[in-house]
Amino acid sequence: MLFNSIAFLIFLPIVFILYWKVFNKNYKYQNMLLLAASFYFYGCWDWRFLFLLIFSIGLDYFSGIQIENSKTKKMATFWLTLSIAINLGFLGFFKYYNFFIENFAELLHSFGFGVNMWVLKVILPVGISFYTFHGLSYVIDVYKKRIPAERNYVDYAVFVSYFPLLVAGPIERATHLLPQIQRKRSFDYEKAKDGMAQIFWGFFKKMVIADNCAPIVNEIFTNYHTESASNLVLGAVLFAFQIYGDFSGYSDIALGTSRLFGLELLKNFSYPYFSRDIAEFWRRWHISLSSWFRDYLYIPLGGSKGGLWMKIRNTFIIFLVSGFWHGANWTFIIWGGLNALFFLPLLIAEKNRHHLEVVAMGKIIPSLREVFSILMTFTLTCFAWIFFRSESVSDAIGYIKRIFNESLFSFPTEFRFVLFGLIIFMFVIEWWNRTQDYGLKIQDKKPWLQSVIYIVVAYLILNFANFGSNEFIYFQF
Repeated sequence: MLFNSIAFLIFLPIVFILYWKVFNKNYKYQNMLLLAASFYFYGCWDWRFLFLLIFSIGLDYFSGIQIENSKTKKMATFWLTLSIAINLGFLGFFKYYNFFIENFAELLHSFGFGVNMWVLKVILPVGISFYTFHGLSYVIDVYKKRIPAERNYVDYAVFVSYFPLLVAGPIERATHLLPQIQRKRSFDYEKAKDGMAQIFWGFFKKMVIADNCAPIVNEIFTNYHTESASNLVLGAVLFAFQIYGDFSGYSDIALGTSRLFGLELLKNFSYPYFSRDIAEFWRRWHISLSSWFRDYLYIPLGGSKGGLWMKIRNTFIIFLVSGFWHGANWTFIIWGGLNALFFLPLLIAEKNRHHLEVVAMGKIIPSLREVFSILMTFTLTCFAWIFFRSESVSDAIGYIKRIFNESLFSFPTEFRFVLFGLIIFMFVIEWWNRTQDYGLKIQDKKPWLQSVIYIVVAYLILNFANFGSNEFIYFQF
């Protein structure tokens, strides 16, 4: 089921009313409702993969108990290793089997061995990367004694399969979400109102910005070999806006929806295109994934405690694994490697922890230096996005090569003034509220001003939204 569908607009009010009016006597009943709703939500996509989700939940639920009950460290390590191996085994099969088989065949072919490898038409279960990481963080946290093993199956199952975050995050932690699931929730009108505003803003970013950028981006990237250089630059820039509007829009809808049920999810975006360097960008983009890799991979590898070479090694590992997490294609790995290279000068100069504060704090307009830093960071990000969006490495290289010719200085024929006006409107609102949790958090403004802004956003959605069954980009990951 898609957030941007009529089915969801019917599903959400029904679950909301049942949650607060029928099952509100006991939070355990509410959890049962959330679990049933989550399974239904996921089953609407493909009911067959619901069994894979249930197996994954059962595996980590059982593993957590076994880890906690283990009498020796060796036995606890065995159960942890088994859980991780099975989880990554399923993820690897569904997501990476063909990638490894095809690349292995190509390697053998380069040595003169002609082989026919068994390639499968594997359907990628939506959300598998996200709910697998939910389970992995849980069993690791139980092993590290950061959280006790959960004995209530329903509570644990809700943590993993909670429908707002199930298919595209944010990637939650048991230490953050489980305690909320295990306590009584009372309806809070102000929190629900805040949630609706965030959902509203998410719909705007997805249906008005991302979905209107998508056709132009698809046209330019598909036919890059015949497009002018200026159109290619436009395509890269519009894809940056598309993926931001699409993914951060999903996160806004997810966080806002969860707030309707009295549960707070981890913040996933914090105005990343206002970043002044790549390090700041990665503290603001897909925050739940970045922090997951930091806590469960970077720090166990030694983090920043070793010498410079260890820091460089760990940084490249993190970015390359992050790239590979996004998909079974060398384009994603190169995208991760490019971001590691962009990050490297900051790491060597020990400036990767600069810019922890909000840009232009206390000011309406940033300084020229800040504007330059933001534009440079955005340019590097757009360059890397070309690899992320391209179907193959050769396509990405061909795309980049064609940018550097005399047509670079022509006016792009695919430019749409109305679309850029909408994009500017989005960023003006987000710049104005860049110290808030999300762009449309304006409850502290004067009532008349709130009304005006809500009416304008509603008008733009009704007039420019690309209604339909446009999936979210991160469903493929």
